[in-house]
Amino acid sequence: MTARRVAAARPESDFVPRRFAARWLAARLHALIGPLHGTRLCVAFSGGADSTALLAALAQLRRRESFTLRALHVDHGLQPQSADWARQARRTGRQLGVTVRVLRVTVRRGGSLEAAARTARYAALAAQLRSGEWLLTAHHLDDQLETVLLQLMRGAGLAGLAAMAERLPLGAGTLLRPLLPVSHAQLVAWLRRRGLDWSEDPSNADERFDRNYLRRRITPALLARWPAAAQTVRRSAAHLAEARALLDQQADAQLALAADGDALRVPVLRRCSLPMRRQVLRRWLRLRGLPAADQSRLREIATAMLAARTDAMPLVKWPGAELRRHGSLLHAMAPLPPLPPAAEWLTRRPMVLPQLGRLSLTPDPHGNVCLTRWPARLQVRFRDGGELLRTAAGRQSLKDVLQRAGVPPWQRARLPLLYDGQQLIAVADLWLDPQHIAGRECKRRARLLWQPFTD
Repeated sequence: MTARRVAAARPESDFVPRRFAARWLAARLHALIGPLHGTRLCVAFSGGADSTALLAALAQLRRRESFTLRALHVDHGLQPQSADWARQARRTGRQLGVTVRVLRVTVRRGGSLEAAARTARYAALAAQLRSGEWLLTAHHLDDQLETVLLQLMRGAGLAGLAAMAERLPLGAGTLLRPLLPVSHAQLVAWLRRRGLDWSEDPSNADERFDRNYLRRRITPALLARWPAAAQTVRRSAAHLAEARALLDQQADAQLALAADGDALRVPVLRRCSLPMRRQVLRRWLRLRGLPAADQSRLREIATAMLAARTDAMPLVKWPGAELRRHGSLLHAMAPLPPLPPAAEWLTRRPMVLPQLGRLSLTPDPHGNVCLTRWPARLQVRFRDGGELLRTAAGRQSLKDVLQRAGVPPWQRARLPLLYDGQQLIAVADLWLDPQHIAGRECKRRARLLWQPFTD
């Protein structure tokens, strides 16, 4: 086979261009997402060299390829000149004929500022994406090299060393990184040939940030010794991504066996080898949209937590996630929000309890609530301890009723209690006072429904 035929047999996404060009970008996008006619593209536009090259090349292609194009600029508010950069981003958009929308976010201080800014940025971008829209970022070959090196220094596994994927689901759309085969130097050279300007973030020179230290001190030395290092590391990352995909397939097969709704059955997990348990747990957390656990917590979950007595109810938590065991089931969730104060409910209208759920009373000829006796106003409260319920067998404690119903302990305090004056008449949609249950004589019926937002 000739060299030309070998090259022709390679996937388009593997080609590393000698220099960046709009024509190459069009071929790359065709390889990644297919025909561009009618496609909706959105660029995450910082205003720096890389995203300016991406946006300008797309603007050049837009009419020929018949796609729609817009851009989003995230103002983190971390630099005094961030408002100036936002204005410059809009000006660049006008020059290119592209609408640029500015999103202002608040970055939570504490821990890694880089990580907090990234989290805030992607949350804002995801919230703006429209159904089926592609969000294009300007991550390039050098970014991929830096990411692999950072993950090595953090002791990452396959998921981390696979580095940045070409595409990921994000919000209602998909995140796409079409420039991963292209170097930063190639993008800058293309901008200079066209006389295009860009903004420079002075924080990129701050070597207190790990990525900047790598970019300024480490990668130049690596590339001086091994000029093709970025390309070879990208190939290694691709191999690791394939290995991760195979492990994910195996984990998915175990998840299908262990799944019980949103929970996992502990006996099924125990039958897995310890490495497979950890892989299943990593995959489960990722599919639940929760942050990954560190190695020590993952080890604790895979061993001590799964081996605990069924009545022990162990808890393992880390920033952004909690794992709880209740009986033979393992539950994963985001940290539970604080309880709201007591409130009045006009029962003819649905009521939303922020971060908890939605209460509604829906007319239903087969419903269990008799509307002729149902109050127009109720107080919504939460457990304080010692609550008693009226039942056909006499008064019983709320605690006993919830235990018999199998409600996990962490959910019990978050169930809305409905009071008519001082009389408890309903617990979410799990229990109803006998005096309000619709009998045969009741002509107007409804169904009380509680729809929780969280586990």
